[in-house]
Amino acid sequence: MNAVILASIVLRIVGIGYSLVLLQRSNDRRFGFLTVMLLLMATRQLLTARSATAPIEEIPALLVSVLALLTVYYLSSYVTEEQRITDRLRGFRKAIDHAGHAIFLTDTDGTIEYANPAVESVVGHDPEDVIGENPRLWKSGEHNAEFYAEMWDQISAGDVWEGEIINRRKSGDLCWVDMTIAPITDEDGTVERYVAVERDVTERKERRLRIETQNERLERLNNTNEVLRDINRDLIAASSRTDIAQSVCDRFAHSKLFDVAWIGTPRLVDEHVAVGTCAGIEKPEIEERMTASRNYRSVADDVLESGAPSFIDENASPVSTPSDAAGVVVPLSYHEANYGVLFVEAATENAFEAIDRELFAELGLTIADAINAAESRRTLASDAVTELEFRVDGANDPFVALSGALGCTVDLERLADGDGSDCDAYVSVSGCDSSRVLEYVEETDHFQVAQLLCSYDDRCLFRLNTDDSSVVTTLARYGAAVTSLSVTDGCGRLVADISRSNDVRSVVEAVQSVHPELDLVAQRERERDADFETAFRSSFEESLTDRQLEAARTAYFAGFFEWPRETSGEGVASMMDISQSTFTQHLRSAERKLFEAVFETRTNAVASPANA
Repeated sequence: MNAVILASIVLRIVGIGYSLVLLQRSNDRRFGFLTVMLLLMATRQLLTARSATAPIEEIPALLVSVLALLTVYYLSSYVTEEQRITDRLRGFRKAIDHAGHAIFLTDTDGTIEYANPAVESVVGHDPEDVIGENPRLWKSGEHNAEFYAEMWDQISAGDVWEGEIINRRKSGDLCWVDMTIAPITDEDGTVERYVAVERDVTERKERRLRIETQNERLERLNNTNEVLRDINRDLIAASSRTDIAQSVCDRFAHSKLFDVAWIGTPRLVDEHVAVGTCAGIEKPEIEERMTASRNYRSVADDVLESGAPSFIDENASPVSTPSDAAGVVVPLSYHEANYGVLFVEAATENAFEAIDRELFAELGLTIADAINAAESRRTLASDAVTELEFRVDGANDPFVALSGALGCTVDLERLADGDGSDCDAYVSVSGCDSSRVLEYVEETDHFQVAQLLCSYDDRCLFRLNTDDSSVVTTLARYGAAVTSLSVTDGCGRLVADISRSNDVRSVVEAVQSVHPELDLVAQRERERDADFETAFRSSFEESLTDRQLEAARTAYFAGFFEWPRETSGEGVASMMDISQSTFTQHLRSAERKLFEAVFETRTNAVASPANA
């Protein structure tokens, strides 16, 4: 055995050992194949070693042994690198499989080649079921064709597409997805496939939409409150019913949420609504609408009867959901008096969604209250009035009941202003002793205060404070000024003035709804004669404080200014429950203001013609 053969055998044995070690480490069958091959080669060379020829002839075998050993070495390096790459790919695969986002690969036609398990949590489909399918499997139909065309144009050009998309889960529910689609290209830039990553953002999107919706609702509510605040300021400054109506309509028509507002009154002669003040629209257009639809009259009657606002659609048909409403109809009612209905139309969708129906109900009451107050002031200041005469026989009224119970005559001398729920009435009672009147008043619940101011031979003068059950109080509440009331044995007449601008029918119906026993026997248009007297009295009373006016009025009706005096200053002070010095102070102040008004007014009246 020569040295060349020995070296070749040793190299092959070393290769066998080296290959066995690598086989054990990597468990790669390729090392098993090399081990067997080297073992066979070493065995063959051992068997042929004795018959070997010259050493030079064994050099090729030695080279084969060297190459075999090098093969084992380079295979070990390749297997190590391959194992490293495999471990990395395995790590990538595990990361993708455990990712919280849905990840899938598609070919250039969109056919899904791989989908990770998170796909099921996002779209509801099992990953294995979507292999070979197209992502249009969970297409929601919420996006148009242009949306998808733009997406495909972008990724086909090799660009990444990012955006939000609405998918439909396997259950049929819609979900918002934050989606990224990236093209996978070769070295030449040719797209080979696409990888898509989807993240379910439904909860975040819904939360954001809720916040946006709440902000929109708050903005609408703030805009509405701003309109209502402006209306309330205008109501304070308005001096007439016309000013009130125009101000209300203008405020709504010039707001962000509303663009049309008008006030109408149901007509008696037909089935339409008489159009009064309007803004944002012309009267002919409103009348044309009412000609096309009778819903306007129907909804106007309904809200006036119920006293509650109603949301309506474009055809004036009531709707139950404010978000579906195109307008609202608000009754303008003060107690039982109706001043028409307010129609308000929205300028934007969902304009009424955040607005409570009670808000419009309160607005209607406020406007009606302002109209009533304006009509009351106009009645007092107007020269042209409508005189209403009622028969009060058997009426449910404290003064009528007093007259009927005691068989006496009650005449209204003067009516003082009250707070709306009561009033002070200065009345003379004849045909009955004053003590019986006081006893009766004390037993009834409708008189809070009763004072005997003065007694004459044929009558007694009382100050009676009555509650809102009185016809007098009810008429005053609706802007009428009671000028006379005379009742004998529970039967009599009441006369009241009302401004011609006021809705007489509404006032009469409102009063008769509270006192159905009243019978309107006459309605006359007349001009007041005493213009100067009315203006002077109003101006003088406004210059006095409440206590000064009470002191002067009580003193007058108590006979303090008669000669000889029917009642002393001490007696009048006792009636007012104040000291005599305080009464004197109030009375002197009232007298001074009276003389100032008389002499200054007279001087101005005389001087004016001369100056002219």
